[in-house]
Amino acid sequence: MSDTGLRHKAARLRRAYAPHEHRPLGGYLVAMGAYAGVTGALASLVKATGRPVPERPAPSDVVLLSIATHKLSRLLSKDAVTSPLRAPFTRYDRPIGSGEVMEQVRDSGSPTRHAIGELLSCPFCLAVWVATGLTGGLVLAPRLTRLVATALTAVAASDFLQMAYATAQQAAEGGHDD
Repeated sequence: MSDTGLRHKAARLRRAYAPHEHRPLGGYLVAMGAYAGVTGALASLVKATGRPVPERPAPSDVVLLSIATHKLSRLLSKDAVTSPLRAPFTRYDRPIGSGEVMEQVRDSGSPTRHAIGELLSCPFCLAVWVATGLTGGLVLAPRLTRLVATALTAVAASDFLQMAYATAQQAAEGGHDD
């Protein structure tokens, strides 16, 4: 099939998939290819180094990596301080509290740029990549990965404690309105 015929089929597929909205399917394919490449590289590195892969991860590691994944994906996708990483792909919209910002994906006509913008501004989307990296790290450098995951978990716990404290403080101040 010619390149023109393939492009025509891809355009027809995009229109059939989302007739009333632009969806960057080509960009999503690039992102999926990149993810497959990263996971393939991690698997190859594990095999080349001869590191043993656990048959079943320890429940404590699953909990630790789950909380660390949550925190790191939010830090990367929503934290004001990490906005320079997202700036080429997103546009600042407004603050959303607790040091986080809301951003809109830049639609520059590039499906890849759009897809990367969605990935970088969505903690749910980014969590897959973060969990994959942390899981690979657990096999390749378990002590360092556990140390980093412990720090991220401590920050996540601190965040929740800060929010609980602020809520309790607001409730206490609200109770003194005589």
